[in-house]
Amino acid sequence: MGAPGADGLSALIAQQDGDLVLVGCGKMGSALLTGWLDAGLPAERVLLVDPFKDPLSGFIAKGCRYAANLQDATLTSPPLMMMLAVKPQMMADVLASAADMAGAESLVLSIAAGICIDRYQASFGEHANIVRLMPNTPSAIGHGITGAFPSASVSSRQRELTEALLGASGPLIWLDNEDLMHAVTAISGSGPAYVFHMIEALTQAGQDLGLSAEMAHQFAQATVAGAGQLAVRSEESPGQLRKNVTSPNGTTQAGLAVLMGSDDRGTNGLGELIAKTAKAAYDRSVELAG
Repeated sequence: MGAPGADGLSALIAQQDGDLVLVGCGKMGSALLTGWLDAGLPAERVLLVDPFKDPLSGFIAKGCRYAANLQDATLTSPPLMMMLAVKPQMMADVLASAADMAGAESLVLSIAAGICIDRYQASFGEHANIVRLMPNTPSAIGHGITGAFPSASVSSRQRELTEALLGASGPLIWLDNEDLMHAVTAISGSGPAYVFHMIEALTQAGQDLGLSAEMAHQFAQATVAGAGQLAVRSEESPGQLRKNVTSPNGTTQAGLAVLMGSDDRGTNGLGELIAKTAKAAYDRSVELAG
């Protein structure tokens, strides 16, 4: 779904009791919180739990409350929503305290890669309301995308709350099979890093061909950003857009012959490399799931 307006998100929160607790406010947690506040979430309804207070000073200045850890956090009632935004390796350290804070009706969201619903249910209870999420870092500017899988206990109202919170940062797609979270992690969760590396590679190539470092970066960054926007806005497929740029026997065709592995240089092509890249990320997600 698309991002709700500020009035829509704030109205939805106003209709329900309880605070929203964000456990872990690193890059992804901060990106999501920025989207929530920009979409109208009242800052005073948010409790931030993170050992590092200084990076959160801007959020605290806006009215968000703060605790260094869950043991020191105080709420007058169980939270409406608790998001676990800590790294998978740190999840075991917070689950017990998080389960003590959550109530039977609390919605528990997690963005940790690889950790399955049944592991959360072992701490929160078999009938806990758990949604696994895999957002990505463009959520910070409202251009993210999130894959979501709910436990059986999640209500339609809790789905609506999930959509409103994550929709503030971009589309949310519900999955009907939890195993697909590994693929979402490999493609969209890790994918921005692949694109950023593409910018790095294009920048270096530009320098190798004689452009200054600053100029090469400007050309590479604007090209990737512009091509992405064109792909989103165009009704044509990425394959057709590629063909639109490619004149017969022209410069683009010469470059693509290398990139697609169809020249005589013995290259495997970008498609095969991306497939291997995504499979490595997928395998690591499966490994984290235990």
